[in-house]
Amino acid sequence: MKTHAMIGSPLGALAAVADGGALCGLYMESHKRLPGIETMGARVEPGGDQLFSAVAQQLGEYFAGTRHGFDLPLAAVGNGFAHKVWEALVQIPYGELRSYGDIARALGEPSLAQAVGAANGRNPISIIVPCHRVVGADGSLVGYAGGLDRKRFLLELENPARGHTEALF
Repeated sequence: MKTHAMIGSPLGALAAVADGGALCGLYMESHKRLPGIETMGARVEPGGDQLFSAVAQQLGEYFAGTRHGFDLPLAAVGNGFAHKVWEALVQIPYGELRSYGDIARALGEPSLAQAVGAANGRNPISIIVPCHRVVGADGSLVGYAGGLDRKRFLLELENPARGHTEALF
């Protein structure tokens, strides 16, 4: 049974969605792929649910700069290729960047950079599955369902020395 909770963050309210005790979605306000509220299940308070409490705590630590990875049960819905891409995203170290081509090569599919981009864009678990760490081949900020300002915020949070540069390589 799906449930959801609203969690505050420096990026605005985040809608966390769970199914069967695992996180299956984390969406920002105005997310390009924000599902309808009717598909998120019953709303619960973060503190009244063990999973949502852990999500809120870990996100709070992340935004405070004290957490560099997440330890949560995940259950993103997608095809086999998308899951391979999302697994590769989780392997990108905190504060580092990869291009879509880098991910495609790491998967042994160097010609599938565009398919990697499409799967990256369908990532339903923002921040925790760090699709924000993927940039264009030239280092430019491209393609973030939460908006480029939020992507820039997350990248600068993880690596303040990066500054406000648009080209990151």
